[in-house]
Amino acid sequence: MAMYRRPSLSEYVIARLITLVIFVTFLFSFILLVTPDKFKSIYFYITLFTASQIVLLISVYYGTKQVSKELKNVEDYLSGASVNLEPSARFFTYEFERINEKLILTLRKMQKREKDKRKYTAKIKLKNRQRSDMLSAIAHEFRNPIASIMGYSQTLTEDEEIPTALRLKFLRKIYNNGEKIEELLSRLLLWNRFESGRQKLQLSKFDLNPLAHEVALNLEDKYKKREIVVEGDPFVVKADRALMEIVLKNLIENALKYSNDIVTVKFEKDRVSVIDKGVGISKDNIDKVTKKFFRTDEHSWDNSMGLGLAIVKQILKLHNTALEIESEEDRGSTFSFSFSS
Repeated sequence: MAMYRRPSLSEYVIARLITLVIFVTFLFSFILLVTPDKFKSIYFYITLFTASQIVLLISVYYGTKQVSKELKNVEDYLSGASVNLEPSARFFTYEFERINEKLILTLRKMQKREKDKRKYTAKIKLKNRQRSDMLSAIAHEFRNPIASIMGYSQTLTEDEEIPTALRLKFLRKIYNNGEKIEELLSRLLLWNRFESGRQKLQLSKFDLNPLAHEVALNLEDKYKKREIVVEGDPFVVKADRALMEIVLKNLIENALKYSNDIVTVKFEKDRVSVIDKGVGISKDNIDKVTKKFFRTDEHSWDNSMGLGLAIVKQILKLHNTALEIESEEDRGSTFSFSFSS
């Protein structure tokens, strides 16, 4: 079946005029035929002519009203009031139909542009807020070690007769705080590489179990009164050794910070788990602790700018695996991930 095509405005006007002429001609011809001759005076013809003009004017008036209605529809579309109407509804000529379709298309593009603009503005505000949070976190983390370095240095400078043992103790404190600042900077630089997508994997095949022993020994030197137990069989993987060392170090040190008991690193089948019996994590925060710059007030957590677990999450994601957390407040936590050998 052929599709209906709306007439153009000129076709519509000509068709209406022809229809009107035929109708008026037929009507007044009929009147002339049925009217007796005795009534056909000069006044009769004047009246008949006047009536035909009135009919013509009424027809033009209603045609103008129809065009005005079409223009009102166009105005509605321009104001956006009727943008959800069907593109061809309520329009009787081809030109107005096309204008309608073009206006709808233009308005929808404008609406999309406005929506994109709002999303972009919201994204900029979020980035600014995150940048502010990041600067606040950095300032918070750097303030304590810098204050310690300045305090110990000032004491050593002002008191020349300070005992040698105490002097050495203060120098170790200065060194340890400098080491902490270096570690914080390393984490920031590593996170920046993740954010920019510049961190690439250097894959090699190695045993994760001896690496865990190495990391545990280094951390036991730092946390001298703590014990780290590594259990399980050899665990050979193909991964980035340097990044996996960061994962193990962050998870084990995280467990050491928030517990006072033994920390266990367990290798079983294809899973690595770091287990502590510490303060645990609340249900409200368990899904948030791996987000960057996240900090929580519960149990005075010190999450190293909120980047430690966020970095672990990103490294494991690069290795096509994920960090899983099981935790119960005041009972402890288990951080684990699977790894195919």
